[in-house]
Amino acid sequence: MKRTLIVLCFAALLGLSFSCGKDDIEKGIDCIAESIYEKVVHTTDATNPKKINFSVEYTGTKTLKSVKWTFGDGTPAVEGQSVSHTYSAAGTYSVKADITVEEGKGTCTSSPVKSVTVN
Repeated sequence: MKRTLIVLCFAALLGLSFSCGKDDIEKGIDCIAESIYEKVVHTTDATNPKKINFSVEYTGTKTLKSVKWTFGDGTPAVEGQSVSHTYSAAGTYSVKADITVEEGKGTCTSSPVKSVTVN
């Protein structure tokens, strides 16, 4: 797995070097590095087991600009650093958070996906 990750990172950097200028490459590396400082967390509501509270913890040096949540159940996406969502049925859902950080005029978006089981 570690070897695969190294190969994928090398391929991404190689692709950036052939398709982008130096500034674009540095932004790409910054974008990849910023995702290390992003953590998606969730907790189940104490009174309703189908209600899940989601949040993004960001500890990087840039500014957290926005978070757009997709809950994996077909409902419309919502925005906010901390949100709650009530599922209509028990099951396992893939929740995606489009996390955008900015520095100056530049932005970077990463989209981690988290599996959430609702009882």
